[in-house]
Amino acid sequence: MLDYNQPIERARPEAPRGKPQAGFSVLELANLLWRRKVAIAAAALLGATLAVTIGKSLTPRYTATAQLYVDPRELQLVDRELTPRAQDVSGMSMVVESQARLITSNSVLLQVIQQAGLDKDPEFGGGEGTSLMSSLLGLIGLQPRAPSAAEKKEVQLAALDALNRHITVRKTEKSFIVDIEVWSTDPAKAAMLANTLTNAYLAESRNSQASAARRATNDLSGRLKELRERLRNAETALATYKAQNNFVGTQDTLISDQQLSASNQRLAAARAATMDAQARLDQIEASRRTAADAGAIPEALQSPTIANLRAQYADARKKYAEQAGELGPRHPALRQTEKQVEDLKRTINEEIDRFAQSAKNDLTRARDFEASLNRALEAQKRQSVQLSQAAVRLRELEREADASRDVYQSFLKRSRETEEQESLNTSAARVIGEATVPQRRSFPPAMSLFAMIGFIFGAVAASSWFAAAELMFAGASAPAPTPARPQRTPAPDATRAPQRARAPEVSEAWPPPQVSGAPEVEQAPPELAAPPLQPSIVEKPLIEKPLIARLQEADVIHTLGAILATGGSVDLTRLGWPTLRPGFPLTTLLNAWRDMRAAVARRAGGMAMPVIALVGTGETTGRSVAALNFALAAARDGTRVLMIDADHQARSLSNKVDRRGKNEPSRLGWLSIGSKDAREIKTVNGISVLPAAEGDAGKAADAIRKAITQARAAGGYDLVILDGPAVPLSAGGRKLLDDTEALVAVLPTSLDINDSLEEILTTLGRAERKLVGVVLDELTPAAQTRQRGRQYA
Repeated sequence: MLDYNQPIERARPEAPRGKPQAGFSVLELANLLWRRKVAIAAAALLGATLAVTIGKSLTPRYTATAQLYVDPRELQLVDRELTPRAQDVSGMSMVVESQARLITSNSVLLQVIQQAGLDKDPEFGGGEGTSLMSSLLGLIGLQPRAPSAAEKKEVQLAALDALNRHITVRKTEKSFIVDIEVWSTDPAKAAMLANTLTNAYLAESRNSQASAARRATNDLSGRLKELRERLRNAETALATYKAQNNFVGTQDTLISDQQLSASNQRLAAARAATMDAQARLDQIEASRRTAADAGAIPEALQSPTIANLRAQYADARKKYAEQAGELGPRHPALRQTEKQVEDLKRTINEEIDRFAQSAKNDLTRARDFEASLNRALEAQKRQSVQLSQAAVRLRELEREADASRDVYQSFLKRSRETEEQESLNTSAARVIGEATVPQRRSFPPAMSLFAMIGFIFGAVAASSWFAAAELMFAGASAPAPTPARPQRTPAPDATRAPQRARAPEVSEAWPPPQVSGAPEVEQAPPELAAPPLQPSIVEKPLIEKPLIARLQEADVIHTLGAILATGGSVDLTRLGWPTLRPGFPLTTLLNAWRDMRAAVARRAGGMAMPVIALVGTGETTGRSVAALNFALAAARDGTRVLMIDADHQARSLSNKVDRRGKNEPSRLGWLSIGSKDAREIKTVNGISVLPAAEGDAGKAADAIRKAITQARAAGGYDLVILDGPAVPLSAGGRKLLDDTEALVAVLPTSLDINDSLEEILTTLGRAERKLVGVVLDELTPAAQTRQRGRQYA
């Protein structure tokens, strides 16, 4: 427990226990390498020279690249193509991959070897032995023998294997573009081989299409003779069967069917004529039986003979009527006229009887004709039934003939199409970029890279050698370890009880320092090796107790900000405040601050940008100095820090940083709190500073919270450090601390530490659980002024 009544002692280095650790610290290793700097530099130069020599001895390679567009959707010159096209994307990709593999096939590469004469090129394994042997035999006047077929084949295979190693085919993702890369020791040869390879591939593609069409034509033509013979046999059998069964007709109808249809129509007409004759006869007979005038029938009215007789009959009747009025009943003239009237009437009746007899004759003839047609129709029906039974086999023969005809016509048409496709090129592959002569070599890389690699390798090898040698010599001469005496810790004064039961507990690994009335400047503590960023998770998975760090004079350096301030850019180490020594090895202070940030990261639970607030009592300048050095330590480890002045009353940090002129707008960032004067300031130290906002505490706190939310959404920072708010807290300051993930208390040693911590804990209230560390500020106000004998930078 941290007892507020107990004086705080200064931390003493813990005595070594057990066996001393083997190896070097970072400082010892740096001192060793500095002592051997001349030898290390010589080894580095030697390594660079050796690397450049090796690079110069390597044979240069030049790579030429040609580009092909391989479209699987070939040109559609005919309705039916020889090979079906790929419809889906995966099928098209497989076609392009296959074409890319076809480029490096043996058939294509053998054409390149033959066209470019690579079997006689020494670079591809040909022509060396032949040319040497020819020269030797030429010296003695003999002609070299011609190489055998086996030797030619062997040389060709060697050139094929070498050409395969010189070619690289790459397919661009999600496209139909294929890059063909060919390297050679001669740049012109590399370009020539790349172009020859593309031309050979296109020629091979055309030849393969023509060969496929030729094979299809030959296969189809071989089947045409058999199909033609099959069609001829089917048609002959059909014709013979028709002749045997009297299937004679025109177009699609047989003669028997035509005759049956015609007889049926004639029978219907005969029946109609019979019925008409019967109706006429019935009408004549009915007129004769009735007392009506028999000459009123249509035939009598239409007969000119009847009309003439009826006219004579009318005249005689008229004459008889006239004589009957003038002559007596027995007068001869009257009797003659009466006889004439009767003769005319009898003649008319006889004429009508002839009409009736004619109607009877017509009816008899119509009935006889109908009967004859009926007999003929029955005979044709019997013949049609017989033909229908024979038509079953006829239709079967017709189907066989039609099927044979369709197959033969289909094969014949397809054979003609494939024969024409032999001379058509449907491939859509084309060269979109011919290979040009490369101007720069592709291997080896630049000599500067060789020199850099050799320089680094030589320096690392020499440093490793000196470190290993020093380690072996130190291990051989190291004395036996002596046991260390344990130190006694003074017991706390039991007469005074702790004033606050909830005071934070501090780990024993960080004992509090002893403080006297007026703190003095001490010597710098021994420099330690850089510890890991996070403490051991096995021993302490979660740090609950606040860590203690001491900000001493040995950790900082003083600057004269008014004299050394540089023009356009803001340097946080040139503000006139004591800041961390630049380039200084890790000390106890930096390690403690690292542990605090690690504890904050664990408490934040993976939050992208945790917020740490530094609070303190008394003079606010000391708190601002501690917050500035805390931010510089985080930026030293590569953390992107956003520092916000949350003390809108004192504005110590804002007054120091915000001294820019009106002609310096480049330092202003996009983040702001309320007005343009409170806009983010970029610094050269990797820290962005957001000055304090204007207005009351509540509005300033709300503006800071809004700025933190915007920065967290933008994702431009890893850590936010708040300088403040000042104690005692206002309502806005307390709301601001509720949004922070951790708190660090700054306790000036010029005041009573226990009283200061008690005041801070009382002010924080429930927020004291966020306290992750305590910074003991041993930089008194007197130490922050110019003094004689101080070191200034």
